[in-house]
Amino acid sequence: MRLDKHYAIQPLDRVNVDELLGLIRAERYFVLHAPRQTGRTSALIALRDLLNRGEVGNFRCVDVNVEVGQVARDDTARGMRSILSSLASSARLLGDDFPRRVWLDILQQSGPDDALKDLLTEWCVANPVPLVLLVDEIDSLVGDTLLSVLRQLRAGYQRRPEAFPQSVVLCGVRDIRDYRIRSSTGEVIAGGSPFNVAAKSLRMGDFTEAETRALVAQHTEETGQPFSLVAAEAVWTQTRGQPWLVNALCAGACFDNRAGRDRSRAIEVDAIYAAREELILSRRTHLDQLAHKLEEERVRRSSSPS
Repeated sequence: MRLDKHYAIQPLDRVNVDELLGLIRAERYFVLHAPRQTGRTSALIALRDLLNRGEVGNFRCVDVNVEVGQVARDDTARGMRSILSSLASSARLLGDDFPRRVWLDILQQSGPDDALKDLLTEWCVANPVPLVLLVDEIDSLVGDTLLSVLRQLRAGYQRRPEAFPQSVVLCGVRDIRDYRIRSSTGEVIAGGSPFNVAAKSLRMGDFTEAETRALVAQHTEETGQPFSLVAAEAVWTQTRGQPWLVNALCAGACFDNRAGRDRSRAIEVDAIYAAREELILSRRTHLDQLAHKLEEERVRRSSSPS
């Protein structure tokens, strides 16, 4: 078993499923955010499949990753073409061919700043089953492309659910207030302005202490390699269940370390501390992103003593 696959933890275990379903049934648009490599996309797929199975109501759900539009930046025509194509491909994989048949014509007729809104409207009108749209990596978009997507979703909000998605979930690393929204002139636009219909912002939870220990125990079960009690405790105390850190420490101790790859040897606490130091010295991207985040003025203000 590889710890970084999270096999011991079900994807939706770290979100309040009842709260998610309550927001969807109430026709709300909301934000779900979590750091990278923490199972966010897996949770989205699990939510999509749960809704499409019909066990919790009559819904159809499609997820789309909009990261394909990142390179477009302020070129909304290029960005929207990529996003609509990706949406059509996602829908087709789930058995719905409608977007693939019409998206290009709609883009040509409506233009990039109305095409997403008009496609979603036509799609919902064509099928009375309420549509739930999961938009992953939304905050990877920048500039006018991000601004256009958010404004089109807001523009169609009043048409729901008969002529627009019943619920839209924006998923990414950041909360919506931290989206990098700038116009083509460089003017900063507050996150709530182009998408002020978001009812709530939810953050995926970290592993509990019990879940962290369960992942360690599952590694032992599948490989025969034990963790000492002190080492297992250190995984929890050094990470407090932050999924990426749990993965990184355990991968360093069990896979990257030559001695750790010897499954006849127990993982001792020294291996966990060594993996921690290696992680710090390597300046991994996730740690650099966190350090950059801590330099933001809003974060410094919120953490300063009153």
